[in-house]
Amino acid sequence: MFKNYFIIAFRNIKRNLSYTFLNVLGLTLGIASCLVIFLVVRNELGFDNFNYKANRTYRVTLNALDFNSNVSVGIVPAIRADFPELEQVSQVFYMHNALVKVGNTRYNEKDVAFADDHFTGVFDYQWLKGNPKTALEQPNTVVLTESFARKYFGDKEAMGQVIKVNNDFDYKVTGVIKDVPPNTHLPFNFLMSYETVRAQFLKNMSNFYAIPGGSYAYIVLPAGYPVERLQKRMPAFIEKNWGKQLAKEAKLPLQPLMDIHFDQRYINNIITPTSKDTYWALAGVAILIIITACINFINLATTQAIKRGKEVGVRKVLGANRSQLIQQFLGETSLLVVISVVLAFLAAFFSLPVIAKWVDIKITNSLLLQPSVLLLLAALTVFLILSAGLYPAFVQSAFRPTDTLKSKSGISLKGLMLRKGLVLAQFAISQILIVGTLVVAAQMDFFQNRDLGFNKDAVITFNVPDAGKREVLRQELLNNPGVKQLSFSSAAPAYNTDFTAFSSPQLGLTKDDVTEVKSIDELYTNMFELKMLAGHKIVKTTGKDSVPDIMVNETLMHKLGIQNPQDAIGKHVNVGGYANAPIVGIVQDFQSESKHKKRRPCVLVYDTSNFFMASVKLQSAGVPQTISRIGKDWSALFPDDLFSYQFLDEHIAQQYMQEQKVYTAFKLFSGIAILIGCLGLYGLVAFAAVQRTKEVGIRKVLGASLSNIVYLFAREFIVLISIAFLIAAPAAYFVMHNWLANFAYQVNISGGIFFIAISVSVAIAAFTIAHQAIKAAVANPVKSLRTE
Repeated sequence: MFKNYFIIAFRNIKRNLSYTFLNVLGLTLGIASCLVIFLVVRNELGFDNFNYKANRTYRVTLNALDFNSNVSVGIVPAIRADFPELEQVSQVFYMHNALVKVGNTRYNEKDVAFADDHFTGVFDYQWLKGNPKTALEQPNTVVLTESFARKYFGDKEAMGQVIKVNNDFDYKVTGVIKDVPPNTHLPFNFLMSYETVRAQFLKNMSNFYAIPGGSYAYIVLPAGYPVERLQKRMPAFIEKNWGKQLAKEAKLPLQPLMDIHFDQRYINNIITPTSKDTYWALAGVAILIIITACINFINLATTQAIKRGKEVGVRKVLGANRSQLIQQFLGETSLLVVISVVLAFLAAFFSLPVIAKWVDIKITNSLLLQPSVLLLLAALTVFLILSAGLYPAFVQSAFRPTDTLKSKSGISLKGLMLRKGLVLAQFAISQILIVGTLVVAAQMDFFQNRDLGFNKDAVITFNVPDAGKREVLRQELLNNPGVKQLSFSSAAPAYNTDFTAFSSPQLGLTKDDVTEVKSIDELYTNMFELKMLAGHKIVKTTGKDSVPDIMVNETLMHKLGIQNPQDAIGKHVNVGGYANAPIVGIVQDFQSESKHKKRRPCVLVYDTSNFFMASVKLQSAGVPQTISRIGKDWSALFPDDLFSYQFLDEHIAQQYMQEQKVYTAFKLFSGIAILIGCLGLYGLVAFAAVQRTKEVGIRKVLGASLSNIVYLFAREFIVLISIAFLIAAPAAYFVMHNWLANFAYQVNISGGIFFIAISVSVAIAAFTIAHQAIKAAVANPVKSLRTE
């Protein structure tokens, strides 16, 4: 019996190749998308879970005026002394960039760190060579990842080899580990011993607010030790080591390791945190894709049921009961689903490397063979067979022989209404995804291009290793015809590196607040087109004045209790090491960090001792040649270093790398969902065109125009699109409004976005319908009227 079912199924597939193709293609795209989204979401939600003690590991953070993931280097020794019961306490000092010299070859490397000998007891890495307990004990030792050991030494033995870092220290290789998993908040390519640099931090051990960028502290609690007990003891710990006053104003929150990647209160992480809701939203897209694929299948199957009415009638007359017919039709569905699953697995296998590159996530084909993925695939197969096959099977098996053999369709009004309801749901899903994509696109554009407060176009930045050669470098660069403008500073506007305390007893602000400090030259304001609100710009000074003039931004001005910029000119501020520094200018707020948080106070001061960054605005023509010449001039002055530059707009884009990943994935899979919907719509219109062949012929004979015929097919779908919009608009607004709430600065969800969404929906439907409708409209009426 089952053999006959499969023979009939294959014959039916062969007889209706176009519908089979549409069904299989829709299901294949849906299943493949779900597999890929599952891997992406699992990768992102699984950050740091490779650590065996992850649920007992915490990062010690600072909460004074804001949440800071960096803490004083004095925290770790004090915790180790006051809480001996802790299983592990470790200090890490992270560096984004380093110059590495191996033999005569130099490399500019990213993601390197110093770590103490307790680090390997906190985090679990797979050691290939060396002793994890002793590898970082001694100064001037380094542990390489496997890929970097191969990069530096090839097939040679890496253990015992020496590398030089930043033209400063020679490090002996004392360990090699497997490459760090990509889904970790602490990515690194090699670890240097913290003992090497411990001495340079000793002078700041007792200063609670002496916080180097990249200074992280981690603890591991003993099994069964509640974190709340330790957290309650922190105020007394701060008071004991740094005084009663500081204990009132500062806290040391213990941040769970598994929360670091998602806790958006902290933005000065190595990888910018992203809300879990964002990834659940992406998982929601996968669910919508599967729903759309199921709707396609049900709609196409029920429309096909009309053509198979006589077959069902004959089978029932010959003795087939309803359960046998249901088994047959479910068998056909199962066959299509299994074919789709196999094709989807192959599609995911071959497309995964490309998609992983698009969304900038390190996931490989081997993950598709993991038991959890195969289990998901099996569950998805069963779900699709039941959800997409049960209703068509019951509809087809319910036809009455007397009706079907008399050429009546057997499809009830209830069935037609359900099909329209499914199409309505499909249009609503498409419009929700279109609105979502448009809102995310607008927010990403706002992140990177709108309301920055400065001009980022055609600007490259690079370091100046030796301040003594800065003026020579200036002359060389200004002789380059491709250089439009040049400025030296501690940091370009989109970088924030230095923070200090400020107060103003003159204005009644006696309690210290925190401000960013940028050391800038006299050309900085003009080059970046910072907008002056009052006063004058910073000017070049040659004297050794102990109290320099300063400019401040709007936010700091408001912190001082001043609303009118003119009123702030001439006021004095204690900032960092400067007492009673006079304010000579007010500058409009500009974006120093990502828009996840509100803009901070900022002080701009002329201080040549901190001019470590050069910013160059390039002429529009001959950019590669200009950069090449800059590199040669720079390298001639600093032969022991490697020239490395970055476009300012690229640096800004990196601040939103996590959002960009999700946005790319959202665009891709939303497009697939809409494509699946189009496939189903195309199949429905094609079937309608066949069913109404005679009607179209009669209408043409009676004088109907091409537009009349097209409208005949389109009007039903236009009504469905309109109703779907009324459902989709509030749903999309609710979802996207909640997503935007994750950012301090955000776009407005305007009516224009919804107008675009419904216009795109109509355009997609019109394009999908047009081919079949026009084909039916231009057919010869004589042939149409002869159609049986």
